[in-house]
Amino acid sequence: MIRQLLVCRSRGTDPYENLALEEALLHRVGAGELILYLWQNERTVVIGRNQNPWKECRTALLAEEGGHLARRLSGGGAVFHDRGNLNFTFLVRETDYDVSRQLSVIETACRSLGIPVERSGRNDLLADGRKFSGNAFCKHEGRCYHHGTLMVDVDTDLVQRYLSPSKAKLEAKGVDSVRARVVNLKEFVPDLTVQRLASALISALPAVYSAGEGIPAIQDLDPKAFDLGDLRAKYASDAWLYGPKLPFTLSVEERFSWGGVELQLNVNEGVIRLAKVYTDALDETLSPTVEAALTGCPFRSNALLDAMNRTDLPDLQKTDVLSLLRKVL
Repeated sequence: MIRQLLVCRSRGTDPYENLALEEALLHRVGAGELILYLWQNERTVVIGRNQNPWKECRTALLAEEGGHLARRLSGGGAVFHDRGNLNFTFLVRETDYDVSRQLSVIETACRSLGIPVERSGRNDLLADGRKFSGNAFCKHEGRCYHHGTLMVDVDTDLVQRYLSPSKAKLEAKGVDSVRARVVNLKEFVPDLTVQRLASALISALPAVYSAGEGIPAIQDLDPKAFDLGDLRAKYASDAWLYGPKLPFTLSVEERFSWGGVELQLNVNEGVIRLAKVYTDALDETLSPTVEAALTGCPFRSNALLDAMNRTDLPDLQKTDVLSLLRKVL
């Protein structure tokens, strides 16, 4: 049961520092606590943990125009942040993790401002049928976070300019462009500001998390209390942002009901020497699980089948990954 509500607000717009603080809060959250972390980034494309940056973002253009590429801990797809966007993160112990209840905080805040809101698909919030919030999730050693975007007054021209999702992804959504899928909340409340939305979220917390014995008090967490040096360096490093550049000899990709997958393999003497999996699947363990299963595996149908069956992936994902492998066999 949640007995303590804490709010932490970032003091800057450096994406690497903000992501570092998010991870520090994940390690810090205690039993019976819920931390609401509110933060903003300046002109940043944030990709999911297992995505290929060159497939999701026009990286050179972003850098030339003073933007930042960042990679988060959670799975899911790429998003664009600027100062017109408010990011939220709910951090709790796994025993108190409740995505539906956490989303209720967002919904309660939006409705208090007169914004129509509905849930859609695996991780989206919509207003008037268009997306204003995408959500992603991470679990680590009994602690969890659920985070997402809230588009207040984002420059949608820049969304279109920097993001380059696959055509298959857009077709799966039934739309023609990135811009067509999104909406700013200012379209519904013209005088809405990021600060006003943040205040509405904080006010919604005790309303959603009130218990029979009373409403939990809200306390502030000071971001200056955390030493973020090493964590920030990790998030800003090329090793984290881009990963190893491997001399792949085979590449194949496809979109499934649970997400898109790009599989790249270096096969030598009939054995997979190196494997890399890029995906926007919400399960952040998918890529390392498949990569570990395939590396060192003979490049033969029966061996690949055995390797995938030894993983603890859901049956649907095993079947779909095997169907992808058959395309290059």
